[in-house]
Amino acid sequence: MADAVGTDGVVEVLSVDGDEVTIGILNPDGSHAEMSGNGTRIAAAWLMGRTGSATARVRVGERVVDVRAVGGGLYESDLGEVEVSPPEVVAGVELIPVSVGNPHAVVLGDPARIGEVGPLLETDPRFPERTNVQVARVDGTGEVTARVWERGVGETSASGTSAVAIAAATHDSGVVLVHFPGGDLRVRLADGRAWLTGPALEMSDTETGLDEGV
Repeated sequence: MADAVGTDGVVEVLSVDGDEVTIGILNPDGSHAEMSGNGTRIAAAWLMGRTGSATARVRVGERVVDVRAVGGGLYESDLGEVEVSPPEVVAGVELIPVSVGNPHAVVLGDPARIGEVGPLLETDPRFPERTNVQVARVDGTGEVTARVWERGVGETSASGTSAVAIAAATHDSGVVLVHFPGGDLRVRLADGRAWLTGPALEMSDTETGLDEGV
């Protein structure tokens, strides 16, 4: 059994069958995440490194994510359908609920509010399974700056499914560049679906990067 204590989360390889890998995702508090945009990309890149293929399929929970290498150390993941609900007010905070296979609450405003808004919304009774929280500022068409409070983790420097949730909550379609403290992720939206592009790197103990967040 993987141990996620001291990390932002652990991706556990459960089985491999050719170009397909099944994974589990464990948060530092011991809870399991239904989905991880960055985690699925990392698992796919790991499998591609073993098989020599430019594509891989990742199974996590009820979702299947197809990933392809697009060059320059970048990988594009088809994260499937994204569900954006009407805005609502929870604990005095206006938010946009989004599902990317896991729950998100996107708040529009100053990203510096994440330390206040994140823990408040994560455990609100409105979200019986808790929720990931993002505070996002739209910088212009196709560009957003945000910070993330991960369910079961706290603030993290980057999150793949959070990038998708933010893009879908602020744009109807097109390509959206999401700026996180840990780096940028690109989301492409079309017909209610999302594709996420970002790096997957092997890093030393002293380095950080976009291998964080679920």
